[in-house]
Amino acid sequence: MSSCCQATDCWKRGQPNEWMYPTLILCAFGFFSVMRPIDSFFLAYLVGPDKNITVHQAMNEIFPIWTYSCLVLLIPTFLLTDYLRHKPVIVLHGFALIIQCTLLILSRGVLAMKCLLFDYGLVAATNVAYFSYIYSAISSEHYQKVTGYCRTVILVGHTLGSTVGQVLISVWNASYFCLNVISLASVSVAFLTALFLPTSKRSKIFHREDVAEVNRVSPAIEDCRQKCGKTGPQDNPGDQTVDGLAMTIDRNNASNVFLQLWSDFKECYSSPQLLCWCLWWALATAGFNQVASYIQVLWEHIEPTGNVTVYNGGAETISNLMGATFAFAVGHTKLDWAVWGELALGIFSVVNSGVSYAMALTKNIWVCYVCYSIFKSCYMLLITITMFQIAVNLKKGHYALIFGVNTMMAMILQSLLTIIVVDSRGLGLDIITQFLIYATYFAVIAGIFLVRGVHSFVQTRRKGKRHVGSGIIENTSPARNDTEITAQL
Repeated sequence: MSSCCQATDCWKRGQPNEWMYPTLILCAFGFFSVMRPIDSFFLAYLVGPDKNITVHQAMNEIFPIWTYSCLVLLIPTFLLTDYLRHKPVIVLHGFALIIQCTLLILSRGVLAMKCLLFDYGLVAATNVAYFSYIYSAISSEHYQKVTGYCRTVILVGHTLGSTVGQVLISVWNASYFCLNVISLASVSVAFLTALFLPTSKRSKIFHREDVAEVNRVSPAIEDCRQKCGKTGPQDNPGDQTVDGLAMTIDRNNASNVFLQLWSDFKECYSSPQLLCWCLWWALATAGFNQVASYIQVLWEHIEPTGNVTVYNGGAETISNLMGATFAFAVGHTKLDWAVWGELALGIFSVVNSGVSYAMALTKNIWVCYVCYSIFKSCYMLLITITMFQIAVNLKKGHYALIFGVNTMMAMILQSLLTIIVVDSRGLGLDIITQFLIYATYFAVIAGIFLVRGVHSFVQTRRKGKRHVGSGIIENTSPARNDTEITAQL
């Protein structure tokens, strides 16, 4: 009875605040950090009279910088995030956003814009600290709930930012400079919000929970010391045990970090099915990032901003809402994704390839807007399925490692695409040819996963028939539990 009362008192005193306060701060930071109206009109701002950058300079010289800088900074930032326990890197993320908006307001010229895109790469790399903070500062029973809150708030921030930008441009004929000032104010609020985040007490690599085990052992040893008070501090074996154990843990923690990472990596990627989902993640994300990064260049080619009022913000708003709807629908679809998931990867990759060809070949900006919305929605649907299936097949605690490795592989592939296709030091192709290559890239992905999906589907059906024919009833469908997990992702 007394233990129950103590637990209740503990919950009343601090348990809700343990996750509610960090969640509130995280959501506020996420909202203001992405509520940037200028993002939908970034290229239009660069090629306009304010910056006077040519489309060729922006596409072939400036935009590739962020891909390279993010690739270079990703691993050091991941390790630094774990070592510093997240909060300093989240604060750095907010500060880098302020620098980005300030440079966009004050600076001119190609070199200054390259510095700006390098800073954008730092923003993309430090973003790893945002979601990983959840799994280090909040207890495990709140993981799914808090992740859902943060994802929703970020979507709302993106949607509101693009909507505000479009309304200001279309209705009040505001300048792009005005949109950038609003963006600077928003990211400044995000930076100030990050300062109120509590520092996480543990991490996955450098600050493992082994030290907490020492702290749990120490009271027992201290009790032994008090009972055996005849020995002095210099002769007390308890002191030597605790100190020696702490030194050993600290020494092993420093020397075995990379060995532990490698061991976890091999364990996670030993499953062929898991490897297949991770392969799609890396391939498709690289292609999606390329399309999303250069879509404004294509829009500028089809309909130059100097001729008409552009509706880039409206297109981004619709694509975000459609993507959210598709991703939400996955969580409420009663389907055995273990059977149909890989086939869905192939089918929707065909759709993405088709709309990419349409975007490259059309002369109508509205057709391009619609195709981009379909493209982004399909990707959001498929990445939700992929994350869900990877989570189902992973051991607890390996999510950050696998998601990080998949992102790293995607950035390597994206960098190769950028060097070969976009960069002026490579082929430096025009935007139409680029999108034809991206469409072909997705066609290859579609072919690979259609073959894999059909093979897996046939094998699963044959296995089911063998069980039924032999009189064995086996429930191989995790549809109910899978749907519940997907809904939380």
